[in-house]
Amino acid sequence: MAQPPLLSLQNIQLTFGGTRLLEAADLIVSPGDRIALVGRNGSGKSTLLKIAAGMIQHDAGIRFAEPSATIRYLPQEPDLSAFATTLAYVEGGLAPGDDPYRAQYLLEALGLSGQENPATLSGGEGRRAALARVLAPQPDVLLLDEPTNHLDLPVIEWLQAELSAMRSAMVLISHDRRFLSDLSRATVWLDRGVTRRLDKGFGAFEGWRDEVLELEEKERHKLDRQIVREEHWLRYGVTARRKRNVGRLERLAGLRQDRREQRRSVGAVNLVASEGRTSGALVSEAEAISKSFGTRTVVRDFSTRILRGDRVGIVGPNGAGKTTLIKLLTGLLEPDSGTVKLGAALEMAMLDQGRARLDPDTRLKDALTGGGSDTLTINGESRHVVGYMKDFLFTPEQANTPIGRLSGGERARVALARALALPSNFLVLDEPTNDLDLETLDLLEEMVSDYAGTVVVVSHDRDFLDRVATSVIMAEGNGNWLEYAGGYSDMVAQRGGGVSARVSEKQPRAEKPKAAAAGQPSPTAKRKLSFKEKHALETLPKDIARLDAEIEALNAALADADLYARDPNAFASKSKALEAAAARKAAAEDQWLDLEMLREALEG
Repeated sequence: MAQPPLLSLQNIQLTFGGTRLLEAADLIVSPGDRIALVGRNGSGKSTLLKIAAGMIQHDAGIRFAEPSATIRYLPQEPDLSAFATTLAYVEGGLAPGDDPYRAQYLLEALGLSGQENPATLSGGEGRRAALARVLAPQPDVLLLDEPTNHLDLPVIEWLQAELSAMRSAMVLISHDRRFLSDLSRATVWLDRGVTRRLDKGFGAFEGWRDEVLELEEKERHKLDRQIVREEHWLRYGVTARRKRNVGRLERLAGLRQDRREQRRSVGAVNLVASEGRTSGALVSEAEAISKSFGTRTVVRDFSTRILRGDRVGIVGPNGAGKTTLIKLLTGLLEPDSGTVKLGAALEMAMLDQGRARLDPDTRLKDALTGGGSDTLTINGESRHVVGYMKDFLFTPEQANTPIGRLSGGERARVALARALALPSNFLVLDEPTNDLDLETLDLLEEMVSDYAGTVVVVSHDRDFLDRVATSVIMAEGNGNWLEYAGGYSDMVAQRGGGVSARVSEKQPRAEKPKAAAAGQPSPTAKRKLSFKEKHALETLPKDIARLDAEIEALNAALADADLYARDPNAFASKSKALEAAAARKAAAEDQWLDLEMLREALEG
């Protein structure tokens, strides 16, 4: 028997500025649900999530939330202004009875101390604090709007593991395919104001979506042919009749009305790079380059060769120096030592991460043309700016809209449009996937793969790197960089691990602490257990006991000899849950044992 929902939206309708944004949107969240909420930029995903959180009042429909259920919502732009520190902000989200240790634990895990002044936080730091606030209470329902925005790969992978271990029901909006595929068990597609639900994770969504759109197109074609037949009868029906068949007239009017009311899916972005002349075979060659800022070495004795046609990914934690490495490899920054040789006939186009070159007061058409003209040249052909805007899903009415009034996704498309309009044979893309919807990401991947020149891309999107990169340059810590063949997953397989958080500059990541000399105290004797380690020692036994109870309950359910015949899906689900619970228990026991041994060593 299905459990009653914790949160329910039924037939939600909402109109903004005379335009119907939501027409018949449903969202049912039951205990244990992991739902990916997907749709084009501007389709209303964030709005629907705010209605679910009770932050926006809808025009029509029913919202129901179980009175005893705790619901937490992660906004895209959190407001910390009312709090003195990040710890106070996170603790402000706790309810009586919640674990007070989780606030500090989560902040430390996300790279914050808890004593930061919210007024001085960067966008990424504010995002981490907001994540800690919604995760700390371990709510019944988590509503997460782009939780991976502004996060680097180590934090994304930590967050994914943390969410996997939580028992909360979740609704996730994200452009990160790997994140959605690994976490979701169902997918809700918001398209043209209406939702459709697939009871499978995001990995099955794109194939299902294409089937739905293909079926819609067939139905539309059938309706068009039916209208043609009815119109033909009206013109060339039985000539002896003096009166038209009123019923058929009404039927034709109804068919025409149905056709008018059908809303086609939003068009796709047309991504075509304006290609320059062919570059030389060698694009960039670095020989033993190093670069330091003060006492910190960002690049140390690094060598590489980038050839025409290569697609090179650069990955590493925030602060590792990825942008510095790009500037060195493209000749925009001189190394302290070593040499960089650039190839012949290079024409470079760059997309910067912060979209910093977009003046918020500049009109959209001037941002694309440079001002003073209504045309621009793409691949040698003159195009009117309005036509080029349509390729990136902008309407003619937006031509005079200031850049600052566009949404994050729209600004991302403007930056792409500017970069791709420049004749180039060398594309440098710094976080190109930020704020793009999944359909535009598909087209960006195709464009990068088909681009005749060379591409260097910095990205935290693992799936994007797997699809486009021919090699990956990885920050190994302490200024050391290594290049691996293949995409991100290939790098992980060769290296034995993904991107790690940036470590202290005094000790490279690859180095292990040297054994203590005879007669000298062990390095562990000089430190104490951290807050996180103490908290884990206290809470892990409770987690293990809870997992024992969960495993016992699942074993009892699977002991029912008739379960498989009665409900094969339930049998498969419980078997999978049992396997996952056993794995979590084993990991928790190993972690507790390691920490207990460390505690004994520190206490002598």
